[in-house]
Amino acid sequence: MSWKGHLALNYRRSAEDRTVLHDLHSGPLRVLQSLYPESPGICHTVLVHPPGGIVGGDVLEIDAALAEGSHALITTPGATRYYRSTGATGTQSLRARVAPGARLEWLPLETIAYSGCIGENHLQFELAPGAEMIGWDVLALGLPAANLAFERGQFAQRIELPGRWLERGIVDASDARLLDSPVGWAGHRVLATMWFAVGGALANARRDELIEMARGLAGEHELARTAGTTSAHEGVVVMRVLAPRVEPAMGLLTKVWAAWRKEAWGVEACMPRVWRT
Repeated sequence: MSWKGHLALNYRRSAEDRTVLHDLHSGPLRVLQSLYPESPGICHTVLVHPPGGIVGGDVLEIDAALAEGSHALITTPGATRYYRSTGATGTQSLRARVAPGARLEWLPLETIAYSGCIGENHLQFELAPGAEMIGWDVLALGLPAANLAFERGQFAQRIELPGRWLERGIVDASDARLLDSPVGWAGHRVLATMWFAVGGALANARRDELIEMARGLAGEHELARTAGTTSAHEGVVVMRVLAPRVEPAMGLLTKVWAAWRKEAWGVEACMPRVWRT
């Protein structure tokens, strides 16, 4: 049985300077909680998919709209899992529209592609002038700790900031050149991508500071040899990390997120409680 799920998230800034969420869902995709652990102006939203994973034929869609002045941190309580397929594609997509003066933090836990899956993950972020965001995406192939390698199947990934940055690719389990070559995944099975983006252009000094922060933190980390940060566009800073497991990659991303948040927005990091449960 395949699932069709749609979730609409609408954030607005109230007269009391509170970021308020109105959500509407159909199917098994919904908001578990909206929390305010740091201030009324920042809404932490936890998304859940009760069936526990995505199989062939599933189509899950998220539409997020952030009105002017709102600030949302969106995360998940656990990994998104793409299970083995008999031939159909399982798809999850996000379209986020961020208004002037709004801030979005898209920080889901990792995506796991099980052997035999046929999966797609589409992310699109439309940032108006004055909008800003921090986002990440972590893809793990198979379950190395359980000796369940990614031996069959494929996973298609698309991350887009229209007119600014497009990341698109297909990871096929049979593509040894991509997965094992030193100019590809180099034998690693986790790829993490993280970005800071604005709806205009970053001032040169600000962009350089964000790049140097990420490079400095990566240089002190166990993944120093497989992490790199650059600016793909004047309004985007991107960090990539290859890792043998999810945990060290997430550890580095979390450090960079905290540093970027404080530097760019003057806001101390507040770890979502669900990450520690």
